[in-house]
Amino acid sequence: MKFFDLHLHRRDFLFLNFYLLISLILPNMTSSESLSPSKNVSSGPVVPTTPLVVFLERLQSTAFDTFGDKHFDAKFYIDLSLKFNLSAAEEAFDGLPRGDNGTVPAKDLGVFVAEYFEDAGEDVEYYDPPDFVAEPEGFLPAVENPVVRGWAIEVHSLWKNLSRKVSDDVKEHPGLHTLLPLPAPVIVPGSRFREVYYWDSYWVIRGLLASKMYDSAKAIVTNLIYLVNTYGYALNGARAYYTNRSQPPLLSAMVYEIYNRTKDMKFAKQALPSLLKEHQFWNSEVHKVIIKDGEGNNHTLNRYYAMWNKPRPESFIMDKNSSSKLNSSEKQQFYRNVASAAESGWDFSTRWMRNSSEFTTLATTSVLPVDLNVFILKMEQDIAFLAKETGEENIAESFLEASKARKKSINSVFWNQKMGQWVDYWLNNGDTFGQISETWQASNQNQNVFASNFSPLWSDLFNSDLTLVENVKKSLENSGLLQPAGIATSLTNSGQQWDFPNGWAPLQHMIVEGLAKSGSQEAKSLAEDIVARWIRTNYIAFKKTGAMHEKYDVQKCGEAGGGGEYKAQTGFGWSNGVVLSFLEEFGWPQNQRIDC
Repeated sequence: MKFFDLHLHRRDFLFLNFYLLISLILPNMTSSESLSPSKNVSSGPVVPTTPLVVFLERLQSTAFDTFGDKHFDAKFYIDLSLKFNLSAAEEAFDGLPRGDNGTVPAKDLGVFVAEYFEDAGEDVEYYDPPDFVAEPEGFLPAVENPVVRGWAIEVHSLWKNLSRKVSDDVKEHPGLHTLLPLPAPVIVPGSRFREVYYWDSYWVIRGLLASKMYDSAKAIVTNLIYLVNTYGYALNGARAYYTNRSQPPLLSAMVYEIYNRTKDMKFAKQALPSLLKEHQFWNSEVHKVIIKDGEGNNHTLNRYYAMWNKPRPESFIMDKNSSSKLNSSEKQQFYRNVASAAESGWDFSTRWMRNSSEFTTLATTSVLPVDLNVFILKMEQDIAFLAKETGEENIAESFLEASKARKKSINSVFWNQKMGQWVDYWLNNGDTFGQISETWQASNQNQNVFASNFSPLWSDLFNSDLTLVENVKKSLENSGLLQPAGIATSLTNSGQQWDFPNGWAPLQHMIVEGLAKSGSQEAKSLAEDIVARWIRTNYIAFKKTGAMHEKYDVQKCGEAGGGGEYKAQTGFGWSNGVVLSFLEEFGWPQNQRIDC
């Protein structure tokens, strides 16, 4: 199967090499001008959305006013596809009867939606992946317990349920859809998440590799590379309303894992130019920050910064309501920070809030996040590895040096010796767009405990230090994050979904993998213990509900997580992927119990 063809000429590749070397030597030369059609220094860049999205925001608001907030899902309305042209729908919508408060009678609105729109999800079709086998040869050889093995085969079978392809109509009539056309089939997370998502896809791919579904894994990368080449970065998700932000950058890690499994040299060569392009995006003016340490050394690190200053279309009414007491300037600032928190994947958490009890104090652009910089470190290591494998020695050498510099920066800015953790760093001028350069202050370290404080363990540049790993392991054990059913996201029970008591599959996986790879037997034993807790809670919840869940309550074995701005979802891509990955790596002995 031919997954993608970049048609990249040698001349273009050499240009990318030259650009890369210049950007590494002279970081101040990078610019975000190409990222955004409109930009001003005070408010930062904004990527315009489509006329259909703007109209669907109006529809969403009217539907909320008409039907109320009970069982209301704002995303449903922004995912609708037009049956006819937009102008006809707008004219009919404007002609609907309205009460004094602007509401439309429920019956009239229902008739309008049915007449002018396809149901949300109608623009994606079920796809039967050709590489799916009910029980692949060599599947999870270390899972000896027959009960666990039977369940793992059920989880494996969920890939068929979550496999989709974009309908032909999206490609032929893109103006009628918020879904974006993609060249290859996708695996969706599940439930309300009907499109491919960026960082979810890394753990989906890890599961697909355990399931021996290599073509399906490559297809996901094909789509993400298409987005990078179309927009300059991988989008948060494949929707027109996600074009203003990305998500944790794990594309290189996906390519690395697939290449390690398949040794597909053509795949690695075709992917490399897009990985270079993504690295440029994350090191552009939008995301880059320079911190000067006490010895006068500059450390270049990165933050989340969405190119948006309005309510998120998929949560338009909620963002408007949240900001109702803010003035115009404060609203723009709040909306950018909300969208930037969505870019982080942690939407939402007290991690981004100046006041943990007040949502409008979100200040995501003022936070230098530990885990984002670990992801970019991993990107630099992956590119160095893939470049060396494909014979691009200059690129390999440059990125190896970049990764060494970033490791030093992570330790200099984030490491807290007393806590034995790497902690986020708060900027003094994070609301500013443009080149930010500040002097490091110990008081700016966020000493609250989050699972992300342990994310550097995921990198070989940190987990290879045995003494460091054993110190960080003790810190994790004493942190309060370890709970009966896994690792909690934070210690603050705020009602936000990326806080206590929720545990999320990707955080379990990164920390476990770092501990297990370290070479410390004590760290490996802790990793195995966390895996057992996580597998059990997934298994018991599955047996109780018949579903895999997007998050779990780590206080109680077998309980799904809650909180946040939408009803908890099932499916679920990255939960499936982490369970299969854990079972592949750690197995499950014949006599090990699976009940809580």
